[in-house]
Amino acid sequence: MSRTEDAIASAEAHSAHNYHPLPVVVASAEGAWLTDVEGRRYLDMLAGYSALNFGHRNRRLIDAAKEQLERVTLTSRAFHHDRFAEFCGRLAQLCDMEMVLPMNTGAEAVETAVKTARKWGYQVKKVPPGQAKIVVAANNFHGRTTTIVSFSTDPEARADFGPYTPGFEIVPYGDLTALDHAMSANTVAVLLEPIQGEAGVLVPPPGYLEGVRRLTRERNVLFVADEIQSGLGRTGKTFACEHEGVVPDMYVLGKALGGGVVPVSAVVSSAEVLGVYRPGEHGSTFGGNPLACAVALEVIAMLETGEYQQRAAELGDHLHRELGLLVGGGAVDAVRGRGLWAGVDIAPSRGTGREISEKLMDRGVLVKDTHGSTIRIAPPLVISKEDLDWGLDQLRSVLSG
Repeated sequence: MSRTEDAIASAEAHSAHNYHPLPVVVASAEGAWLTDVEGRRYLDMLAGYSALNFGHRNRRLIDAAKEQLERVTLTSRAFHHDRFAEFCGRLAQLCDMEMVLPMNTGAEAVETAVKTARKWGYQVKKVPPGQAKIVVAANNFHGRTTTIVSFSTDPEARADFGPYTPGFEIVPYGDLTALDHAMSANTVAVLLEPIQGEAGVLVPPPGYLEGVRRLTRERNVLFVADEIQSGLGRTGKTFACEHEGVVPDMYVLGKALGGGVVPVSAVVSSAEVLGVYRPGEHGSTFGGNPLACAVALEVIAMLETGEYQQRAAELGDHLHRELGLLVGGGAVDAVRGRGLWAGVDIAPSRGTGREISEKLMDRGVLVKDTHGSTIRIAPPLVISKEDLDWGLDQLRSVLSG
């Protein structure tokens, strides 16, 4: 039995089968490249679903983590620590907002956003107790807690996890008329992904986000943008909402905020919105810990230069030009996305998304499938054009195969 087979067999024996990973066992990584236990190298074209926007073992991030590891890693929020204020201030400034509520995972941040919107609705908008409604979009993916799967339309994420949390209205993504009809006097928030990642990198129709912003302002409803995957440089701008010149009332951030080093997430909003909290009403032992703040501060510093956003925009234009040439030839039915992020719908005659992912793995490229026929491409923003082109060459070879 090979080292790969042995590691996979052991994992299958001792871990819950809630994932179906590709049969590769990674041992080390740097930049856009991974090396497995057999010594074989792979080009990472997924980047941890945007958690690794700055690549594996980015030197600036690793150095920031090492320096903090030698000082203090955790205090809990029972005490102040010397990295917290700067982290909150710099992140608020990056978002052009006023206040930050740090958590750890993306799902925690979404839960925090839900609680915040409800509390704002009761305290500020004066919605009757227990009547707050939040409008969400079909085919969303915001996490896997029991509350979040309560407003999922994906049977795999939702089935057998009830009873479900009430208080959510689901409307078609991209449909402003349906959104308008769904909002009532008791609606406190509209929670959306500016680009739906798990659904296959679905970009809304032009003007949709601008329309959401207009409707929410007219109805005194919070616009909550889940930028966990789309934010922090992935689409060629700091936030995907910027492509329509839209600023939401609340950003939900995660993944890339921790630089692929530690889990860091946050809700960022105004003083009016996040000011509804009082001590003891919400929290997290690890949320905003010194190590997380140190790494996230370096992420923020990197984004403040604008170079990563520009790189994602330029390489993204190249990526979409090349992928667009594959459409219509019988191998690819459609391509969607923005910046260094694409969903590629594989023609059924060429195989499933899983089969294409496995064939690419055999050629040294790692991507991942979703919803049967789609593969997602989201390389680290630090990938070279030469490596990106090599990865695209492997995709062409597989599809022509």
